[in-house]
Amino acid sequence: MALDLVDYELKANKAVRAFWRSREAARRKQIKSGKADQGERAGVTAGKNMDRFISLVIDLVRANGLAHAQIQRQRSVLTLPGYFRPTKLWDLLVLHKGDLIAAIEMKRHVGPSFGNNFNNRTEEAIGTAHDLWTAYREGAFGKQPRPFVGWFMLVEDAPGSRRSIQDKSPHFPIFDEFKGASYLMRYDLLCQKLVQELLYTTAAVITSPRSAVKTGDSNSLSSMTSLKTFITTLAGHIAAEAARLG
Repeated sequence: MALDLVDYELKANKAVRAFWRSREAARRKQIKSGKADQGERAGVTAGKNMDRFISLVIDLVRANGLAHAQIQRQRSVLTLPGYFRPTKLWDLLVLHKGDLIAAIEMKRHVGPSFGNNFNNRTEEAIGTAHDLWTAYREGAFGKQPRPFVGWFMLVEDAPGSRRSIQDKSPHFPIFDEFKGASYLMRYDLLCQKLVQELLYTTAAVITSPRSAVKTGDSNSLSSMTSLKTFITTLAGHIAAEAARLG
C-alpha cells in the first residue's frame, strides 16, 4: 500500500502562516498591555505557534494505518521516563497497544538572537536523544522495537541567521564544515549529524522569513534534513508499525 502523505506541502504552508500569525498576535498583545520591551519574548512563549505542524503529524499517523492510536498532545500526558533524569516532556507522543510508536520534538528559533540559542538547542537535542535511548536500552518502555524519534525545527530566515560566523578555538581547530558557517548551515549540519549518529530517526530543519505570514513560504536546506524526508520517514514507520501490530 502506498504511503499517504496527507497533502503535507499545503498543510505545511498553512502551518507556517499560522506560526507567524501566532507570534505577531502575542507580540501585539504584549505591546498593548504596556510591556513593549517584552513583545518579542511574548512571541517565543505564546505556546501555540507550532500547533499546525503537530496537527500535520497527527493527520499522517491516522492516514497510514494507526487511526486508533493514542496520540498525546496535552502537556499532562507528554512525559516519558528518562535514564539520567526522572522524566522528559515531549511535544507529541504516539502510542498503540502498549508500545511507544513515536516521540517527536518540535522547536522554533526566531531572531534577533541566534548564537546562544543555537548552542542551547544543540545541547538540548543531543541530551534528550541520549537520555531516551539509554532509557530504552534499560527497558523503560518494555520489550518493543525502536520507536520513531523525530526532531523538527523551524528557523527564521533573516540576516542574522544567514550571515557567516567566525569561531575562536585557540587550542585545537574546529571541524572544517563549521568554519564560516551561518546558523542556518549549522542547523542543517546538526540535523544531519543527529541522524548519522542514530540519535534521531530523522531530523529536519526548515527556514521561513517573517513575510511568510502572508505567503506561507518555507525552504529546506538539504534533502537529508528536508520536511519531505521527515514526513516520508515517519509515514513509513507508522505503516510498518500498523502492519506489525495488526
